[in-house]
Amino acid sequence: MSTRTVRLELTGMSCANCAATIEDAVGDLDGVSSADVNAATDEGSVEYDPERTSLGDIYDVIDRAGYGAARETLTIGITDMTCANCAETNETALQDVPGVIDAEVNYATDEAQVTYNPADTNVSALYDAIEQAGYTPVQDVSEKGTSQQSDQERRDLAQQEAIRHQLRLTLFGAVLSAPLLVMLVDHIFGLGVLPEAPLGIPLGWYAFALATPVQITLGKPFYVNSYRALVTNGRANMDVLIALGSSTAYLYSVAALIDLLPATGLYFDTAALILVFITLGNYLEARSKGQAGEAIRSLLELEAETATVLREDGSEAEIPLEDVEVGDRLKVRPGEKVPTDGVVVDGESAVDESMVTGESVPVDKSEGDEVIGSTVNQNGVLVVEATRVGEETAIQQIVQRVKDAQSRQPDIQRVADRISAYFVPAVIANALLWGLLWWQFPAVLAGLVDALPLWGLIGGGPAVVGGSLGASEFAVVVFASAVLIACPCALGLATPAATMVGTTIGARNGVLFEGGDILERVRDVDTVVFDKTGTLTRGEMELTDVVVINRTAPDGGVPNGATELAEPGGFGEDDVLALAASAERQSEHPLAEAIVEGARERGLDIETPESFENLPGKGVRATTSRGEVLVGTPTLLDEHGIDPEPARQARERLESDGKTAMLVGLRPRNAANGSGRVVGVVADADTIKDSAQTAVGDLRERGPDVWLITGDNERTARAVAKAVGIDPDNVMAGVLPEDKADAVERLQSESREAMMVGDGVNDAPALATADVGCAIGSGTDVAIEAADVTLMRDDPADVLKAIRISEATLSKIKQNLVWALGYNTVMVPLASLGLLQPVLAAVAMAASSVSVLANSLLFRGYTPDEDYRLLSRFR
Repeated sequence: MSTRTVRLELTGMSCANCAATIEDAVGDLDGVSSADVNAATDEGSVEYDPERTSLGDIYDVIDRAGYGAARETLTIGITDMTCANCAETNETALQDVPGVIDAEVNYATDEAQVTYNPADTNVSALYDAIEQAGYTPVQDVSEKGTSQQSDQERRDLAQQEAIRHQLRLTLFGAVLSAPLLVMLVDHIFGLGVLPEAPLGIPLGWYAFALATPVQITLGKPFYVNSYRALVTNGRANMDVLIALGSSTAYLYSVAALIDLLPATGLYFDTAALILVFITLGNYLEARSKGQAGEAIRSLLELEAETATVLREDGSEAEIPLEDVEVGDRLKVRPGEKVPTDGVVVDGESAVDESMVTGESVPVDKSEGDEVIGSTVNQNGVLVVEATRVGEETAIQQIVQRVKDAQSRQPDIQRVADRISAYFVPAVIANALLWGLLWWQFPAVLAGLVDALPLWGLIGGGPAVVGGSLGASEFAVVVFASAVLIACPCALGLATPAATMVGTTIGARNGVLFEGGDILERVRDVDTVVFDKTGTLTRGEMELTDVVVINRTAPDGGVPNGATELAEPGGFGEDDVLALAASAERQSEHPLAEAIVEGARERGLDIETPESFENLPGKGVRATTSRGEVLVGTPTLLDEHGIDPEPARQARERLESDGKTAMLVGLRPRNAANGSGRVVGVVADADTIKDSAQTAVGDLRERGPDVWLITGDNERTARAVAKAVGIDPDNVMAGVLPEDKADAVERLQSESREAMMVGDGVNDAPALATADVGCAIGSGTDVAIEAADVTLMRDDPADVLKAIRISEATLSKIKQNLVWALGYNTVMVPLASLGLLQPVLAAVAMAASSVSVLANSLLFRGYTPDEDYRLLSRFR
C-alpha cells in the first residue's frame, strides 16, 4: 500500500478537545492510517492512502467538524489546449500533485483553478505538473522572478498571441493551398483547364511542393500535441484525429506519386485543405473564446488607475491605485471614478453604481454612506475614506466570483465528459473498422449504401461497382473522412461556453453565482423562503410607539402616548423609553438601534448599563441605576419572574398593525422579595420595500411556492406577509436564528427544492442548509462568500432574475449539447458509409465547434427582465 503524509495548518481550535475531535473525524475516514493534531501549535499531520481517500475528503471532514485547514486557491492560464480531452489531461495532472485539494480545468476559458495545501506544495509544483503533461502554464512571474503585469493581463496577452499565431498559420496555409483548390475544382468538374505536366513536370509534383510546407508548418502543432497525448499522457485527443486524417491523405499521395501504391488520383489538395480549414476553425474558436471572456476584462477596466489622496498637511497628491491603503482619504471630483471601496466623510453627490449593481438610477451619497470602488461620481465633490483596497474591493470580489463560477461546471457537463473520455478511441476504432470493411467487401457495402435514400458514394464508389476509385484507395478516403468528421470539441465546449456567458450576464445584472453547478440548481427551485427584516423590508427600523402599562389597568389599556403617572413615583412614556434605550444601548440589533435613536431624538438621558446580556431571539437583560431591565418578548419576562399579562392587549394591538412590540420589564434595586413588573411596551416598525409585492407576485405567478420566515411574532409576520402577497399559511414566525436552518430542512423533507433568501450573515446557517442560499444586499454590505447566489442590489425582485438567468443558461447548454451530439450522431455514420469527402468532413468538423461557441455568444445580449424567448423549446 502506497501512503502519503500531509502536513496541515489548522484554525478554529481552542483546546485539546478540539484536537481530539479533529483526530477522531479524520481518523474515521476510510484509508486514513493515522491522524495527529497538536493544539499548542495548531498543526497536524495525516497519513492516508490516496487510492482510498483524497486530500479533499480530509479537508471536507475537518470543515464539517467546525474547524478549518489552511488552503490557497490559484487560477492558472494554460496555453496549447486544443480540446476537452486536453483539459481533462491537465486536470488529472494537477490532481495527482501531492498537496492539491481540488483542481478544475475549463477548456472554454483556458484556465485551471487549483485549491492546494500551502504546507504541502507550492505554485512551482503546479506549473511543473502542467509542463510535464505537455502544456504551457501562464506563469505569474517574469524571468527575473518579479511580477511585471497583472495575472489577467498576462493571460490576455497569451490569448491574443495565440489568436495572432492561428491567424498567421491560416494565412500561410491559405496562400499555398489556393492553387491546390484550383486543381481540386478542375479535377472534380473535369474542366481540363490545367495541363497535366506544366514545364514538363507532372502536376502531381507541383501539388506535392505546395502541400508539403503546409503539412509541415500547419501540421506540426497537431503532430506535437498527438505525440504528447499518446506518449506522455497515454490518451488520444482531437489532435490525433486531425493528424491521422491529414497524414493519411498526404502519405497515401506520396506513395502513389512515387508509384509505391496503385491509385487513380492524388490527395495532396485534400491533405492541405484539411489543415487549413481546421486551423481556420481554431482561429475562429480562439476569437470566440476571447469575446466570451470580455465581461471580466470589462469589469477590470472599470477600475480607476490613480487616486487623489489628501495629505495631513492639506495637500493633494495623485498616486497609483495600488498604492492606496486602508484609512487613506481620497478626493473624488465630479465625473471621476471612486478609486476604491470606502465611506464618505465629507460632501454630497449622486453616484452611478450601474456597473456593479445593475441599478441604472444614480444613488445619493452623503457623509456616512458607503461607496463602491469603480463607480462614477456624478456631480458633487466627495471625500472618501478607503475601507477596502486591492483584492478586497467589491469589483475584485465580483471578478473572482465570476471566475470561480466559470470554473465550476454544471452536473450536466458530466454527461459530456463521460462521452468525451471514450469518444476519440471509439472514432479511431470506427474508422479502422469501416476502412477495412470497404477494402475487403466494397461491392457488398456499395450495394447496401445504394439502397439507402441518400446521395452517391465519393467518386462514384469503388471501381468494382463502376466507380473511379480502387478498393484500397476508397478505403483510405473513408478512413480519413471518418476520423476527420468527428468533433469532441463541440461536446467539450457545449456546457462551459454557455456557463461562461450565463455567469457574466448575471454579473452584469448584479447577480453572482458561486459556480456553474449553482447556476444549474437554481432552475430547479420550487420553494423560495424569504427572511423578513432587510429582505422584504428595508431593515431600517423606526420607533413608532411607547405605551405605559399602568398597574391599575391590568388589561394594558393605557392608550398610546399616555403620560400620566400610574402611581406616586411611577412611570411616564419618557421614563419607559429611557429605560428601554439604556438597556439596549450596547446592542447592535436594528430593533435596539431604533429604540436608542428614538430616545436621542426626544433628548432623553441614556445610561450606559452596568451589565448587559443579549439573549438571541428573546431580547436583552441589563442592569441600570433603576435596577434590572428586561426588553423583549413575553417569554423573556416570564423566564425572569415578571408577569407579561398586563401588556398583552397593548402588545397584540401593535403587532396586528405589523409592528414589532417589545415589553419593558423592571425589577427595582430596592424591590421587596426581588419582585418586578412590566412597565411599558415599545414598538418599532419597518418599511416594506417597494418591489417586495411585485417580486412575490411574479414568483408565485411563475410557479414557486413563496414562504416567509422571521424571528418576529406571528401577528407582525402575518401582517407583512399579507402586505406582500404571501399566503398566511406559508408564514414561519418566532423562529430563532439558530432554528431557521431546521425550518428550511422541514420544507426540504417534503421533497421541496428550497431557496433561502436572507442577509447572508445572520441567516448563514439557513443559507448553507437550503438547496440554494441567496444573500441579498447592496454593494460592499454583501458577504459574497456567505451564499450560493449573491444579489448585489438590495432588491428581492432580483431573485426572479437569478431564476431566469439559470433557466436561460440551461436552455442554451441543452441547445449546444443537442447540436454537438446530433452532429456527431449523424455525420460519423455518413462518413463511414463513404458519403463525405475528407475536405468536406474537415470543414464540417471545424464548423461544429465554432457554431457551438457562436450559439453561446448570441446569448450575450439577453437581459433577465423577461424569460429567454427560446426557453420553451428546450425545457
